[in-house]
Amino acid sequence: MNATKATSVISDDSEIKYITKMLRNFSLETTPSGASKITNFSEFIRPAATVFITFLPGTEYNQTVITARKLRQEGLNPAPHFAARSIVSKTMLEDYVQRVTGEADIKKILIVAGAGKDQLGPYPDSASLLETGIFDKYGITEIGVAGHPEGSPDISNQKISKALIFKNQFAERTDANLFIISQFCFDSKTILNWAKNINSEGNKLPIIIGVPGIAKLSTLLKYSLSCGIGNSMNFLKKQGSKMVNLIKTQAPDRLVRDLARSNLDGIETGIEGLHIYPLGGLKKSSDWAYQALDGNFQLGKDGFNVDGK
Repeated sequence: MNATKATSVISDDSEIKYITKMLRNFSLETTPSGASKITNFSEFIRPAATVFITFLPGTEYNQTVITARKLRQEGLNPAPHFAARSIVSKTMLEDYVQRVTGEADIKKILIVAGAGKDQLGPYPDSASLLETGIFDKYGITEIGVAGHPEGSPDISNQKISKALIFKNQFAERTDANLFIISQFCFDSKTILNWAKNINSEGNKLPIIIGVPGIAKLSTLLKYSLSCGIGNSMNFLKKQGSKMVNLIKTQAPDRLVRDLARSNLDGIETGIEGLHIYPLGGLKKSSDWAYQALDGNFQLGKDGFNVDGK
């Protein structure tokens, strides 16, 4: 009887350890318009935390520069997005890089192809941005590239695989450290299978998994639809089979716990951390993440309850 209890305690302790380890150094993100409504990020985000800044179609990069400067002044680590298809010229690209490095001491960025198929300048994809050499020129030391556990509505799987091979090769000849940040996904099996598959195909880049933050199920469905992520849509629809569930606040505790369990099972995935997409609000998601990071949670049947709730 005592031996059984001891095994259970060790198992729980191990899970708690790996859940908190999974959340260590988690990152968040904001839009420039959302950032303009926040008086001071440091009131709810801890010092030196990485906050990515989106660069959405139709927005001015000047707004991203302003947001990066604000985050840096508030003691955080801003990491702006560079959306290839939204950059109209090499002159614009260099000015953008020069300004964020000069005005906000940027060392970390995320490069993406960009939403939609409209190409405004000479850069059709993230590879073409990397090849300019501008990021090395201005001392960028960490470069994130996109990962797609469920594929992309804009890019074929064959092109995604080819691009990832290029990025691994590029990582060997740049001064920067490259890493992958995935699109958000709700299904742990899809994530783990994707990670194992790309690694079996030669990926050596560290993987950061994108997870949804605290939000209503209806909000998560809306974002999933706009991103075209099939398995996640099916997963969410099952959760929302009863209309009352659509207005319930959802937390990624089950997903995070499943990813942590993969470490306990000895699965080699290359997953080194989490990026939280704060779809239902930045403060809600950061509060939840810090509670979990600090171990203020109780394990449940599948996930865990933050602060005993």
